[in-house]
Amino acid sequence: MTENTHEKSTTLVLGGTGKTGRRVVERLTARGLPVRVGSRSGEPPFDWEDQATWAAALRGVGSVYLVYYPDLAFPGAADSVRSFVSRAVGSGVRRLVLLSGRGEEEAQVSERTVRESGAEWTILRASWFCQNFSEDYLLEPVMGGEIAFPAGDVAEPFVDAEDIADVAVAALTEDGHAGELYELTGPRLLTFADAAAEISKATGREIGYLPVSPGEYAAGLVEHGVPAGYATQLAGLFTDVLDGRNAHLTDGVRRALGREPGDFTDYAREAAATGVWGG
Repeated sequence: MTENTHEKSTTLVLGGTGKTGRRVVERLTARGLPVRVGSRSGEPPFDWEDQATWAAALRGVGSVYLVYYPDLAFPGAADSVRSFVSRAVGSGVRRLVLLSGRGEEEAQVSERTVRESGAEWTILRASWFCQNFSEDYLLEPVMGGEIAFPAGDVAEPFVDAEDIADVAVAALTEDGHAGELYELTGPRLLTFADAAAEISKATGREIGYLPVSPGEYAAGLVEHGVPAGYATQLAGLFTDVLDGRNAHLTDGVRRALGREPGDFTDYAREAAATGVWGG
């Protein structure tokens, strides 16, 4: 792929402090490219729930890495994305790269919004992030030695956030990705029990997996201070996407980057080396 003039315009990275956004910001910055972190703590700040913040965040921006928080499948997401995309294109944004969820029917409403925006678009439809075990809601259970989660024995092609960021940066800065939908998965299927076993090997600690019901999982979140409504929505989302619909591999990373995706074993080894799981 060849670099193009999008390299020179400012890229707004929404979710710029999150798992994939932070990595996209790091890559663009390392290449000396103008980038703006889109977050509540950014300068200027960006808040999905406060449209008054959008104009300043979009000023002078030519491309956007579009990540919706908390998830495109949540109520109100499609309306917010529609409003933002309209505002972005109206302000001069020419390229949109959307991070979407694999197997999330609600997310496809926002995908259609991006497709029909009039801007160049690329959609990254990602499977479950490896980094959910080390940078998000599964970190504390891993450190506690037991991952209680409503996934049964369903297999998932866990994808490394490093690969997602590489594909996003390619789509933001190179020609050849416009109009592409990349389904991003890792190179093999693992159950959550398999993932726990991989982390056990990497850490030298015994990490177990306990399948629980969606209700039990939501109740556990509430016990840890998560609002009941959000906990129920989150448990419902996990139950939907982990029903087996995503238990197959795709070639999205290879199509976008010309290489194979990273493996969970390598992710676990590298994460363990940082000390994030203790020990």
